[in-house]
Amino acid sequence: MAADQGATVPGAVVSGPPVERADEVLTPRALAFVAGLHRAFDGRRRELLAARAARRAEIARTGTLDFRPETAAVRAAEWRVAPAPPALTDRRVEITGPTDRRTTVNALNSGARVWLADFEDATAPTWANVVSGQLNLIDAFERRIDFTDARGKAYALKPAGELATVVVRPRGWHLDERHLTVDGEPVAGAFVDFGLYFFHNAARLLARGAQDPNSGPYFYLPKTESHLEARLWNEVFTHAQTALGVPHGTIRATVLIETVTAAFEMDEILYELREHAAGLNAGRWDYLFSIVKNFRDAGAHFVLPDRNGVTMTAPFMAAYTRLLVRTCHRRGAHAIGGMAAFIPSRTDPEVNAAALAKVRADKEREADGGFDGSWVAHPDLVPVARECFDAVLGERPHQQENPGAADDVTAEQLLNVAGAEGSCTSAGLRNAVRVGVRYIEAWLRGIGAVAIFHLMEDAATAEISRSQIWQWIHNEVVLADTGEQVTAEQVRRLLAEELAVLREEAGAGRRWDDAAALFEQVALGEEFPEFLTLPALALLDPGDGRKS
Repeated sequence: MAADQGATVPGAVVSGPPVERADEVLTPRALAFVAGLHRAFDGRRRELLAARAARRAEIARTGTLDFRPETAAVRAAEWRVAPAPPALTDRRVEITGPTDRRTTVNALNSGARVWLADFEDATAPTWANVVSGQLNLIDAFERRIDFTDARGKAYALKPAGELATVVVRPRGWHLDERHLTVDGEPVAGAFVDFGLYFFHNAARLLARGAQDPNSGPYFYLPKTESHLEARLWNEVFTHAQTALGVPHGTIRATVLIETVTAAFEMDEILYELREHAAGLNAGRWDYLFSIVKNFRDAGAHFVLPDRNGVTMTAPFMAAYTRLLVRTCHRRGAHAIGGMAAFIPSRTDPEVNAAALAKVRADKEREADGGFDGSWVAHPDLVPVARECFDAVLGERPHQQENPGAADDVTAEQLLNVAGAEGSCTSAGLRNAVRVGVRYIEAWLRGIGAVAIFHLMEDAATAEISRSQIWQWIHNEVVLADTGEQVTAEQVRRLLAEELAVLREEAGAGRRWDDAAALFEQVALGEEFPEFLTLPALALLDPGDGRKS
């Protein structure tokens, strides 16, 4: 692909490095469609990003958050979202993962009802990953995708009726795609991911519908912070369907409630998307990160203990999930639970048993709490999660008849971070350093989903790791087990110790120094970067990472 291939579309320039078969994705018509999204909606996107910053400043000034008084009528009124299409009626187990070729085959074959095909937190946005991910989805729909692993074992797709339904997660509103500009401005990664997928696959999926009801242009929407951001997505959907002659309401979207501000606007978010809404999802790590980010100036009562000790049973997390289930079921939408990130071990029975026990307990709690489905990160966890939901659902596709908790969830309950059990420990601090630097190093090499210490980690993991360190330092946290106050010097010492170990263990081609420098910047800097991926983009492998 030539560097200026996009010049065939007036005002559009593709500057990414060559990617095999890119011409099948970056066609003039596809680029024109994406350029149309940019020109119609990028101004509003930038206004909403500015509104995020203004709201953050207001939260910092007041140290609190509440339900919006101006939308009280929406919360009080009786209305419901559009009925779910057949493919999204039963969502009891969903698997997540990036769109590389191997994961595409394994996720579709996993036995899960849905595969979240992720262009966001599980994908480092190299140009190769962005373009090849689109190709892999097209190839999967055309049943021409397979792969052979290093042992020579071949993998191919199961029959169509046994495959998971694809639900694509584009990047959040905050990330630009540096390899595509329109009229001299970078195009939002969200417009690139959504636009290319919808342009190439909407008609293909609809044409398959008679033979395969598990087909349709379905999406997960990440990092949403307000109902106004959901409104923008709804306008994008309406525009895209009209432009390609797709019936209105064909697109369905599930919104991740993974920011604390969105938790106060669940009704409003569903209302804005109601003709295109499919449900809401409880995203744990990003939600914790959002609490730290928004209340980082609000005092010690918002300090989180060790990240692995903050479970969904913590009072503020339990309130958040109760509100999500109750809101979804009142509005006829699906409530989807959070991630089981454990990776089963096929060589260590003890590790495997411990992981499966934790997953089972987590999924039983979600099913008993009214959720209609949940996420796993590994195919071996699909049967465990399915058993937990089968035990509650039986033959029913969901449990929307379950109204959820009877009592109202209050703002005070959603913000009761101080009620979380656990403490800040030296082990938690060291773990944040170890996980954060390992993940960032892999991301800089183009790998967005990384197995670390028997957990599948993505960008949300690194965000909570570095933000928690920032929070502990700026709130002068004293570690419960050692009595030491957390300082930048202490973190730098731990980072140096970890780097010495990693340089001994790892092979050539690693980027430990770059990862450590970036981790230090986003965890120890006086200013708090809104997302670590923003400064990280400048360091992303200039050769654009691995091939998918």
